[in-house]
Amino acid sequence: MSLSRINKRFCARVLPVVGHTARKYISPAVEEIQSSKVPEYPPILDVSYLAQKQRQREQAANEVKVIKTVEEKLFKLNIPRYYGWNTLNLEEGKICYNSLPFAQYITRTHVKSDSDLPSCYNDSIESDVLNVLVDGIKDKIKNAILFEYTERRRESELDKDVLLSPSKLDDVMADAVVRQINRLILGTLSTKYPHLLEVQVDYEPRIEAFWKVGGIVPTKGSRSAKINNEFLKEYADMPIDRWFQYNGNPLLQLRHEFPLKEIIPLSDSENTDLNVPEFRYDPRVLGYSNKLQHGTCIPGFWPGDPSEFGTLSYHKRGYMAERPATYDDKDDTLIAQSILASYGWLYPQACYQGFSTFQDVTYPLVTQTIISNGQWWTFCVYQLNTTLLYSEHIDINPRRNICWATKPMKLFEKVEEKQLHGFNEEVLKLLIKFYANVPIERAINMKPYLGETEKVIADIEDPERREWLEHNYKYLVSKRSRHRLMPEIYNWEWIYKINHKTRPLDRRDTKWELGKPIINRRLDDHTPQYIPKALRPEGPKSKNKWAKTYYP
Repeated sequence: MSLSRINKRFCARVLPVVGHTARKYISPAVEEIQSSKVPEYPPILDVSYLAQKQRQREQAANEVKVIKTVEEKLFKLNIPRYYGWNTLNLEEGKICYNSLPFAQYITRTHVKSDSDLPSCYNDSIESDVLNVLVDGIKDKIKNAILFEYTERRRESELDKDVLLSPSKLDDVMADAVVRQINRLILGTLSTKYPHLLEVQVDYEPRIEAFWKVGGIVPTKGSRSAKINNEFLKEYADMPIDRWFQYNGNPLLQLRHEFPLKEIIPLSDSENTDLNVPEFRYDPRVLGYSNKLQHGTCIPGFWPGDPSEFGTLSYHKRGYMAERPATYDDKDDTLIAQSILASYGWLYPQACYQGFSTFQDVTYPLVTQTIISNGQWWTFCVYQLNTTLLYSEHIDINPRRNICWATKPMKLFEKVEEKQLHGFNEEVLKLLIKFYANVPIERAINMKPYLGETEKVIADIEDPERREWLEHNYKYLVSKRSRHRLMPEIYNWEWIYKINHKTRPLDRRDTKWELGKPIINRRLDDHTPQYIPKALRPEGPKSKNKWAKTYYP
């Protein structure tokens, strides 16, 4: 066969394909190219370690900010950790020695040094009216105290270990006296102050707060992890953020539909004279401990309750009865308890309004706190002005939270021969002033970071998404452990594989050996729930066998 005949056959087969391909990928002509006279360039990002970490924190804050509902915002804080955060656990009634500077620093609180309440309480009730109210109620309170201390047979009500423990017995007496006083004052003053008819009373509510604080010296573990990394060695001593979880157990609390009036304007909290001590050490040096848990924010009620602003709370002080006599920080300890109890209650209230540890409050919140064992009483007024305490804001945030606290005062001197001696009317006057403080509706947007129609999970129209979020949020805040415990590194592995490296031929099949830290597992990193064939919405032959998830 001649060469010319082969070329003709080749051209007849190949050229149509080439031509078709060329016609297929011809781009349409552009009528006019629009260009700007001034060139626009993308922003040049700082790729250093500190800048990347800062952008990550800003991204996390913005992701929380754009979420519409309260529960999803709180849910989002726990997404990065499947087994929970390594948090510093703060339990009410466990105040370590010399904890006042620490409590002030982690809450950014300034304590007024005059040991008195705000001046507005001096003129809140006229003296003549106050004396009439005291005369009308003091006899009832005296009789109630006498009944609790002399007539009630606690030997048959309480266990022997409670009767023999001074701290537990103090808490029992505080609970009994506080309930009686609260009942009598509400019943007497409600005719003159109608807002007392609208308050909700919670007995032994669940109070929890979860927030982040920056500027703390690194732990031994975080420091060694950076030292062993060639690129992060220079940042080994850099301050870090720590998560704090507060768990409170007040005797009772009162809350209303509207908040209490602010003591000072929000702008006055930026006064540089309001000093806050620095405590950048690891809090474990004081005696506190860490705990692996999910963060929860609960002010004693679930989101959606109409009475969402606290007005007054009572707290126990039984631990003071067994505090070592060598500790000379009695007054400071009570103030530290007041700060943690007040911030631990106001912060979750702010979270229910759409704020968080990443989004600062746009208006102040005020609460009144009382610490008592039945005989000794400490009064505190606290104003929350800021919640931004993590690394970017701990040193430059101009706002301070403010605490006014009195010294401990005796309601009565003693109970002897069924007689009450030395009844102090000044304590009763302060109690009446706290109850007479009227909540006021504010003409501002109280929930600026929540959705217009969806503020809580119950507002979601999609039933499947609403039920999923409700179930998983309640499971998260229940603090139940996972069905599979967190994998651990056994002692023999620490000895032979990590510390001394004497088993190089062993199979590497665990996550820590493969360079995947177990603690960094995300909450949404799991296999979805399996749907049996008979229950699949699209029929038994549907290949969609996994249930939907609605993580925020």
